[in-house]
Amino acid sequence: MTWSIIARDPATGQFGIAVATRFFAVGARVPYIAAGLGAIATQAFVNPYYGIDGVKLLREGLNAHDVLASLLATDDGRESRQIHIMDASGEIAAHTGRDCVDWCGHIAGSGFSIAGNMLAGADVLDETAKTYIANDSLPFPRRLLAAMRAGEAAGGDKRGKQSAALLIHGEEEWPALDIRADDHSDPLGELERLERVSHELWVHFRNSMPTRQNPAGNTDRSVIDASIAAARARQS
Repeated sequence: MTWSIIARDPATGQFGIAVATRFFAVGARVPYIAAGLGAIATQAFVNPYYGIDGVKLLREGLNAHDVLASLLATDDGRESRQIHIMDASGEIAAHTGRDCVDWCGHIAGSGFSIAGNMLAGADVLDETAKTYIANDSLPFPRRLLAAMRAGEAAGGDKRGKQSAALLIHGEEEWPALDIRADDHSDPLGELERLERVSHELWVHFRNSMPTRQNPAGNTDRSVIDASIAAARARQS
């Protein structure tokens, strides 16, 4: 009852997942990212441990196919599950169980994977892919959202729409962007609005947060204020 795209931004190395569904709070259920190592989307009759344990296996050095095999081997409900995985090398592994509701399936391309179930048809994934490929000049978050919008225009979840999420990680364990619309009449539209709002303050503050390389981060508010002022000047 969901479709999602996993991708890696060739410009920054960030992993991103965008997802939409006719169900409540999809951002709390589907997307999982191990910073710098890979990304997992677990959906259909969602099994959260595919994400929780899958991220752990990625951190232990397993590739996408080995992670998938390990997760499926311990789950007797695997035929009701859908999962796709991308690892740091760009390898993609996916599973759509035979009991997932039509239309269901998964496709992959260079640097991205798309999977969905309970969709209006195969065009949902095809249009998501085409739009992602065609918009490589867009900033990564907007490229992912544009792709999902195209899938929605092709029919999306055949029951309608309710929630959506966008999760992006760079090198750090904390996300570069984590936005959700948990119960909304236009969830992807709400994500587009939130992504724009993130440029007002968050993207400037983010650059001052602690990192593994700089545990103290930057606590000089004047640096953040100067970044915000410069951005506003460019927009005026």
